[in-house]
Amino acid sequence: MYNLLNDLSIVEVSSFVASPTAGLYCAQMGAEVIRVDHKAGGLDYNRYMLTREGRSLSWENLNRAKKSVALDLQSGEGRELLVELASAVGQCITNLPEQSFLSHAAMQAKRADMISLRVMGWHDGRQAMDFTVNAAAGYPLMTGPEDWDPATAPPVNQVLPAWDFITGAYGAFAMMAALHHRSRTGEGSEVRLPLGDVAIGTMANAGLMAEVLYRGGDRERLGNAIWGAFGRDFRSRDGVRFMVAALTPKQWSGLVKAFGLQEGIAALEAETGVRFADGDTPRFQHRAALFALFQQAADSMDYATLEARMAAETCTFERYRTAYEAANDAQLVANNPLFGPAPANPSGFDYPATRSFANIPGRAPDDPAPAPYLGEHSEEVLSEKLGLSSGAIGKLVDAGTVALSDKDKT
Repeated sequence: MYNLLNDLSIVEVSSFVASPTAGLYCAQMGAEVIRVDHKAGGLDYNRYMLTREGRSLSWENLNRAKKSVALDLQSGEGRELLVELASAVGQCITNLPEQSFLSHAAMQAKRADMISLRVMGWHDGRQAMDFTVNAAAGYPLMTGPEDWDPATAPPVNQVLPAWDFITGAYGAFAMMAALHHRSRTGEGSEVRLPLGDVAIGTMANAGLMAEVLYRGGDRERLGNAIWGAFGRDFRSRDGVRFMVAALTPKQWSGLVKAFGLQEGIAALEAETGVRFADGDTPRFQHRAALFALFQQAADSMDYATLEARMAAETCTFERYRTAYEAANDAQLVANNPLFGPAPANPSGFDYPATRSFANIPGRAPDDPAPAPYLGEHSEEVLSEKLGLSSGAIGKLVDAGTVALSDKDKT
């Protein structure tokens, strides 16, 4: 964590992945992010999987370094209190529907320069989630073994909810842009960020939309091969699977040398009449013959030998790991400054926690902060942001409008 945004406070009213991620990235750069949930927990509070103590590991990691306020958001008084809090702070990230009690108009009525960032489903108001927008964008029907029959092959969903995380990152950026605009003009902003637009817009920005329209059809499935370049998974003599990629002349020449294929490549060039050092196009067009050569070479060496040879030539490669193996890999985690000492997690489970993904040379980051207990900061926030006295807060607690920390929940 860095304290680059320590003069910024944001109210977050979120659930699931995209919207909490936007708040998380702001918090990792030092912003005070105040997550407000219904007093029994939001829709994602008990998201799978839960520890034996009943704590969601998903919720715990998406809400690190945030503060937590718990209100009765099913009551009019609790909702009014949230609108007051959001307008007092001046910035709000949410994925509640626009036609809800937390509309931009409701917050703006109390503060003219209000900034709200609202993560939506589709631009026309339809509901969506990562895996449904991914289905709409076409990627699952490009994924899978290349020998599958296009007419009958099933879609292959990606495991990582990538659109959610991209939306969260874009949301944090959009919030910074709106804040910059307000600092110059004094004007607030209502920012709407549809998850579906992130998916279909990324497809367009990547050139895929133009490509399929230009060719008048879809890409073929390529298995684990890289589209338009040289790269694929291979298996060593001792059965280790690894991925290689060669996009630059240096990467290509290093890979050929590491695999000991100088003569084989020269022979294939003579046969095909091309120079594979000329770029991605000849390597991609003749990928089947090249893959066969590289796999034949891999069949003759154990992975330890191949790894040493590829490292010596500064090749771009990596061994496939399971997620459990990755979590226990010293190079990826234990010796990586991205991770800091395990904070006091509400779950009571000690495991690696991330700092900010970005690092600033010469400036030491703070250690990772824990996620809050639900309602842990209700009293603090209502006092500091709304000026409520301890007596007034006590009455709200007694009335069930405000809830305090659930640290001792059973």
